[in-house]
Amino acid sequence: MGYLSSVIPTDGSPVSGGHGGAKVAEYVKQNLFSHLLRHPKFISDTKVAIDDAYKSTDSEFLESDSSQNQCGSTASTAVLVGDRLFVANVGDSRAIICRGGNAIAVSKDHKPDQTDERQRIEDAGGFVMWAGTWRVGGVLAVSRAFGDKLLKQYVVVDPEIREEVIDHSLEFLILASDGLWDVVTNEEAVDMTRSIHDPEEAAKKLLQEAYKRESSDNITCVVVRFLHGQGSSGYA
Repeated sequence: MGYLSSVIPTDGSPVSGGHGGAKVAEYVKQNLFSHLLRHPKFISDTKVAIDDAYKSTDSEFLESDSSQNQCGSTASTAVLVGDRLFVANVGDSRAIICRGGNAIAVSKDHKPDQTDERQRIEDAGGFVMWAGTWRVGGVLAVSRAFGDKLLKQYVVVDPEIREEVIDHSLEFLILASDGLWDVVTNEEAVDMTRSIHDPEEAAKKLLQEAYKRESSDNITCVVVRFLHGQGSSGYA
């Protein structure tokens, strides 16, 4: 049993600030997994525990924050329980795995122009409009996030959770912000890093490649390599 995590803000690292600042990203990083580990169903029903942890972390932040600033954060998380890997995502960060040499997406980007996301927003009384890109209320380019108090009715924190079995075909996991995925495809990311056995070096390789391709957004990346049932990770 163990856990791995990355809290990845939409438009900046926790150092330089997420959309509207770093406050939400820092809060999530400090509190999300403490909520999860204390959950009574962490082992027996991990998906329920993850869902509850995301929502309780978001609710507590919103209750504690007295500002009216439009501040929020996306997040991708991975939790390892026995031989099961649970990947959860909110926003436009992305998780992919390499299984048997193949790149497999284990999360879905939450964008407001997706049919189901747009319908959910409009059913709640909101709207989606084009402002350089599709945005909720003409403001936010993701449809799910932590924080974002002024848009919370439409920008939910409900995570999509996927479960994967850990076996010898599962080689590694990549969690990264949209600064990587804007310029590097899932298949390219796997091809670039598959031969690099040190996960930190693999993460740096992806970061450097995104920078070389002139990514205009924050580039945050975590690589986790699975070695005969044991994981090792690197962050860049």
